[in-house]
Amino acid sequence: MKRLVLLSCLCCITFGAITAKEVPLINNILSRPGISLNGDWHYIIDVQEEGYYDYRMRPTNSGFFRNAKPQKPEDLIEYDFDKAPTMRIPSDWNTQDHQLFFYEGTVWFMQRFNVERSLLREGWRKILYFGAINYEAHVYVNGQLAGHHVGGFTPFNYDVTDMLHEGENVVIVKVDNKRRAENVPTLIFDWWNYGGITRDVLLVDVPDTYIENYSLQLLSLEGRRLGFTVKLNKPVAGRKVTLNIPELRIKKEIITDNNGIASMFMKAKPQLWSPSTPKLYKVEITMNGETINDEIGFRKIDTRGKQILLNGEPIFLKGISIHEEKPFGGGRANCTEDAHQLLSWAKELGCNFVRLAHYPHNEYAVREAERMGFLVWSEIPVYWTIAWKNSDTYQNAEAQLRDMIARDHNRANIIIWSIANETPHSAERDEFLGRLATYARTQDTTRLISMAMEVTSASNYHNRLQDNMSKYVDVVSFNQYIGWYRDVNVASKMTWEIPYDKPVIISEFGGGAKAGYHGEKNQRWTEEFQENLYIQNCAMLDKIDGLAGTTPWILKDFRSPRRVLNGIQDYYNRKGLFSDQGEKKKAFYILKAWYEKK
Repeated sequence: MKRLVLLSCLCCITFGAITAKEVPLINNILSRPGISLNGDWHYIIDVQEEGYYDYRMRPTNSGFFRNAKPQKPEDLIEYDFDKAPTMRIPSDWNTQDHQLFFYEGTVWFMQRFNVERSLLREGWRKILYFGAINYEAHVYVNGQLAGHHVGGFTPFNYDVTDMLHEGENVVIVKVDNKRRAENVPTLIFDWWNYGGITRDVLLVDVPDTYIENYSLQLLSLEGRRLGFTVKLNKPVAGRKVTLNIPELRIKKEIITDNNGIASMFMKAKPQLWSPSTPKLYKVEITMNGETINDEIGFRKIDTRGKQILLNGEPIFLKGISIHEEKPFGGGRANCTEDAHQLLSWAKELGCNFVRLAHYPHNEYAVREAERMGFLVWSEIPVYWTIAWKNSDTYQNAEAQLRDMIARDHNRANIIIWSIANETPHSAERDEFLGRLATYARTQDTTRLISMAMEVTSASNYHNRLQDNMSKYVDVVSFNQYIGWYRDVNVASKMTWEIPYDKPVIISEFGGGAKAGYHGEKNQRWTEEFQENLYIQNCAMLDKIDGLAGTTPWILKDFRSPRRVLNGIQDYYNRKGLFSDQGEKKKAFYILKAWYEKK
């Protein structure tokens, strides 16, 4: 039986010479009281980072973060946030300012907010929360450095209580989305490098001692055994925590130990969450008068040989891959409405599963998928050619994995944590990814581990999957592009050998087409070419032993600077079954019909 693991976050992560002291992520922070700092933020484009470095490239004490104003007529200050334009936050800067469409570099953002005396309560803390900033952020509050964060798709937060004062306060953020070889992802990736404060900014109230993390899971189907664990932000003993699930008539109390942790097990008979019945229960967790509200589903995910079992029964994962891009046109998706539209298209396709590629998506997207009945594959951006020998790169990847799991470990629909995509084989890569897989299991033992592998052995029309990472994963997944990048129109001749007694997911297949462009089925970029590719691939996939699911590439066309063909791509990856304007392509109907038979 898998044991329940309480997830934890490190308080201090070092990148280079700067130590970023972050408050560990607060689970379900969206349910905590506070104020939103979303809205119009002033911004300054800083191409040469003069707001951070002096002319000898040394960090300066008189940077833009001071928000300085002339005190005398002769004072020289060469920036002014109040005269700068504004941008709606959350958003990406690429689609908000035409000057920034291709821009990779530094932009400074400034927001003012008021704090009333009544909100500076004794015994309470103020937590400044960012849902995500791409990619590197320096955060300043009233001219003081609150912290430094690296990573573009996971949340982070700081305790800024002692930086605030009654009345007007200012938060300034230096955002830098330059690509670097040691980053995660690295220099090359096939999606748009959207820069900016791309997710919510909140100022949240918590008591001095608060519930930092909790986990509520179905541990076994036999007797429907639930496990509940709670962790405080401090090692405080004797705190009473109440768990209330009214619909299940559960109301239990537990007392924290000397580590500020409490756990219990209980029997219950909840209706199990599944794609056909995505049942969620209202949950209340209370301590010292503070109540956290959540909606949690209960399900069990396992494997048996080459089958994936949901609630003890085999399930075929009828999936699709999705990028976090707005449904119509480009731009980073950042709200429930965006997620609902994308997922509605997946629902129309007949999917019960989505691969949220290639990085952790917005929490709103995960929760909306849970409400709509989609199982989820969630992934970190260890993509292609990572700096496998760089220890800081590994720590960065591990931190993103940790924070992805910490944020979403109570979501019933997430069944797979993915640690990589299409990584070239080497001993250094195997060690890097092996460490990540092992670490993931220390954070959560209730889900499956996978990664998108590559097929590296092919002889004529026989393909053999061979990857040293197979021993670390619960589900063998790989990408294949028969009919697009190799062996056009010979999918029917292909055979596959997958020498592992584990379920198989084809994590990518597909090809490009421009919506509305028609021709013969052997003519690239036509809808007919893509349609035929899907016909051939679906017939081929039916022959793969142990096939447990697919997530074709991809739901909709998305922006990519690698896709430069004028008149066809125009900086869009055209492999979508929907165009960037929401038009269905002919291949949509092929996959839909195939899924109807599964």
